Amino acid sequence: MTKDVTGHAIDAERPYFLIVLGTIGLIGTLIGIVGVIVAQMMVPGHDWIADTISDLGAGENEIIMDVALYAFAAGIFAVALCGAHAHLGGVGWSGGVAILALLAAAVVVIGARNEYGDGDSDGVVVHIYVVYALGVGFLAAPLLMAGGLGEDSEARRRWLIGLAILWGLSAPVFFFLPTSIDGLYERGLGLIACAIIALLAWTFVQRGRRAL
Repeated sequence: MTKDVTGHAIDAERPYFLIVLGTIGLIGTLIGIVGVIVAQMMVPGHDWIADTISDLGAGENEIIMDVALYAFAAGIFAVALCGAHAHLGGVGWSGGVAILALLAAAVVVIGARNEYGDGDSDGVVVHIYVVYALGVGFLAAPLLMAGGLGEDSEARRRWLIGLAILWGLSAPVFFFLPTSIDGLYERGLGLIACAIIALLAWTFVQRGRRAL
């Protein structure tokens, strides 16, 4: 059997690859959460119950929220790379991995285009369409990957399905809420999205550790 310089078979999963990128997924998720907390403390007059996270992404302190969004996007993409490397399923798993990569790109677009929170309507406004993409993606990706995840951990498969269902039931409600409370509700949705990515990231970290 041909082995690489670390002593692992060349056709086997790379444990350090999974551990490092899985850890990036966890750190990116954590930075995303902490960034929201810090940003809402730094932005004058921000009401975290009524004002949405998007409102934090415009203005003189926008860099805080932008960094948080980019870190979260990096975490999502790192998890997508783990999923592509440790391929645990068939077409469904492949679709889920592709959707994760697209979700990372969508989060980058939200952070890069400051067309929200400041009333900007010049040019092509894509924010609402990206939000729709996030809504569909965070439902589809975990459901498509749940079957493959069961090969690694049945408990995590159930958690992933539960989070996806919770997201699918909760996300559409956001569009019908009064603006006086939609900020708080959006933060709850953000935590569900973070939990989905963190669960997948932790799975890959554990898979890499077991392979050492």
